[in-house]
Amino acid sequence: MPTIVKRPSGKWQATVRKDGQSRSKSFLKRADATKWARETELSADRGLLTPDLSVNASEMTLGEVLRKYRDYITSEKRCADNESYAINGFLRKCSKLASRKVGKLRSADFTHYRDQRIKSMKAATVVRELGWLQHALDVACEDWGQNLPQGNPVKPVRRPKIDNRRERRLHEGEWQALLGAVNQARSPLMRPLLTLALATGMRRGELLSIQWKHVDLERRTVFLPQTKNGRARTVPLSPNAVAVLMDLPRGNDRCLPLSGNSVRLAFERLRHRAGVVDLTFHDIRHEAVSRFVESGLSLAQVQMISGHRDLRMLMRYTHLQTNDIVAKLAAVEHA
Repeated sequence: MPTIVKRPSGKWQATVRKDGQSRSKSFLKRADATKWARETELSADRGLLTPDLSVNASEMTLGEVLRKYRDYITSEKRCADNESYAINGFLRKCSKLASRKVGKLRSADFTHYRDQRIKSMKAATVVRELGWLQHALDVACEDWGQNLPQGNPVKPVRRPKIDNRRERRLHEGEWQALLGAVNQARSPLMRPLLTLALATGMRRGELLSIQWKHVDLERRTVFLPQTKNGRARTVPLSPNAVAVLMDLPRGNDRCLPLSGNSVRLAFERLRHRAGVVDLTFHDIRHEAVSRFVESGLSLAQVQMISGHRDLRMLMRYTHLQTNDIVAKLAAVEHA
């Protein structure tokens, strides 16, 4: 007999068990859960309950949950490369915790994990890791029939406070050093990637997602259908950015067919060769936005280029305009 219960998320979870195997799935409507349960029960009676998706709830470990989550859930995300890399790292470095049965996991396990990670990783990284750990266990409970008797053990774990505010600007000679250190033979696309980053202020993921079908060199624009904040936008291009795009080969749908992780590693090597200290790829976006403001563009115009969610997020750049404002006020008084 199938069981149908309402989860804390509001979804209806249907579970069918047969001969030590089980399959679960969640639905927004109870009627859909009931229909699926009847069909799955008939398949189970015929011996068609596939072992790939029917794992005995009492036997599944955290590692098995994460591997399944990586293959079925993470693979569908836009951040698939980075998250898969992080999950694989967790499985290698935390094998003891990964070998624990999910029903025996406690919040103290993940509190200890957090406290150890924060010693060597940034708070934002630890928060992201706790995020996919919590979601993986939510999915395991709601869709895969896992038994979490005390609720999701990651949910109560306090997240470390994130302070990502950076004011890092390029120092004199650093940009030339970076471009001079590019290994054209090993990473021929790094130079155009860096140049476009500074010319457009785009995020790394946005740059790597650009497709030729969304590039209009005549109008000098690039359309981004998917961005970090979920809002599509059209980015105007400078003559320098247009020149870079015109020189790129067109053998791929994407203008810059690179993975996020390969760019991360290549940038680390490049920065080391150039002797540039404490500079991230995202700092180039900050430099670009700062230059837009310094050039006299209004914050509304900069927002259109950079894709910041609202003007308040750009207020950190207003100090760049102070001298201009002082000069304008003086001009008004003497008019």
